[in-house]
Amino acid sequence: MREEAVLGNVMVDCGDEALLQRFYSELLYWEPCRMYGHCAVRSSNGVVFLFAAEPDYVPPVWPEEDGRQQKQMHFDFQVESVPQAVARAEALGAVKTAAQFGGKEEFVTLLDPAGHPFCLCKK
Repeated sequence: MREEAVLGNVMVDCGDEALLQRFYSELLYWEPCRMYGHCAVRSSNGVVFLFAAEPDYVPPVWPEEDGRQQKQMHFDFQVESVPQAVARAEALGAVKTAAQFGGKEEFVTLLDPAGHPFCLCKK
């Protein structure tokens, strides 16, 4: 019988662990914590984002451009009100991307303070 693997955490490379910890803790209302010697945030149901400062961190470019650091993945967060969540994210330091593909009500793409793209999506 096979034993299913369980997601332990999501590791997010960045230049400043504490900055991303504060950003995601406030954006998602997740608990700030430490794990494996790094800053992290934990949801009420146990999902963990772990932030790892890399000395040569290069933020991704989105939309992708040839010859530039591309995103490897991005988060989609489901929210009740996309416009309200976008305003809150911007107040916390996120920046709306120039290219938008979801309109203002379906989803909006932003960059976190380390340059990672993420979307706020209508539930």
